[in-house]
Amino acid sequence: MTDFPQTVRIVEVGARDGLQNEQAVATADKVALINALAAAGLKDIEAGAFVSPKWVPQMADSAQVISAVNLPEVNLSALTPNLKGAEAAHAVGIKEFAIFTAASESFCQKNINCSIEQSIERFIPVMEFAKAHNIRVRGYVSCVLGCPYEGDIDPQAVLNVSKKLLELGCYEISLGDTIGVGTAAKVTNLIKLLVKYIDKRKLAVHFHDTYGQALTNIYAALSLGIATVDAAVAGLGGCPYAKGASGNVATEDVVYLLQGLGIEHGVDLQRLSEAGWQITKMLNKQPLSKVSVALHNK
Repeated sequence: MTDFPQTVRIVEVGARDGLQNEQAVATADKVALINALAAAGLKDIEAGAFVSPKWVPQMADSAQVISAVNLPEVNLSALTPNLKGAEAAHAVGIKEFAIFTAASESFCQKNINCSIEQSIERFIPVMEFAKAHNIRVRGYVSCVLGCPYEGDIDPQAVLNVSKKLLELGCYEISLGDTIGVGTAAKVTNLIKLLVKYIDKRKLAVHFHDTYGQALTNIYAALSLGIATVDAAVAGLGGCPYAKGASGNVATEDVVYLLQGLGIEHGVDLQRLSEAGWQITKMLNKQPLSKVSVALHNK
């Protein structure tokens, strides 16, 4: 028995999670992308990351990008891994922070140089600042279906870290298949466990398409009632652990899937596709969205 939601909220991550894994893009082109995504109907857009430019130079202009965007009807969010980042994001009007940890100890150590427990402790000042300024915080959990160092991940580990982030004050947990190794069966097993302890309305899915399974995995999540999906226009972003592989699932492909299922999403597919072609032209590449390419070739 399936439990498809009537409406799905798409969190567009192309301008941050996507572009941070691409070659550098001009500030004006990032602003144009965010405006085009909003014009296509997307209401939740991850617009930047307030992290050290030494580690993520592609996001060094996040403050300028967000300051140049005037979209009061759109929920713009930003990655804020520490208090300094949170303060900088707040200074340019960001009303939603994103913090991230992992379900894999090895990945956490390699990615942010600390244990899962230490990463959560580091978020306490961010959460306190967010609460004081009435800012929502979204929690990302990486490697929920597999890790480049540990292989398969125990769903119980995902549950444990998700509960800790919710207890910390996150309003939602985005479950990330960071290296794209998940399958529909693994997704089903994971979500069936999580929803025994966590309200499904507090769960989102963030699947990468490295092995071509992202849409299948999203379908599995939708069938269990998950109603928030992360995606990146044109499939922006690579997978750092699989050279040459695709990264984020393309928003255009997700929208086409939702349309086929009769699920409301509020996005104009044609305008979304045009936004994807516009930014990929700046990157001297073609969208990785099969739907977008098909529409373009009609």
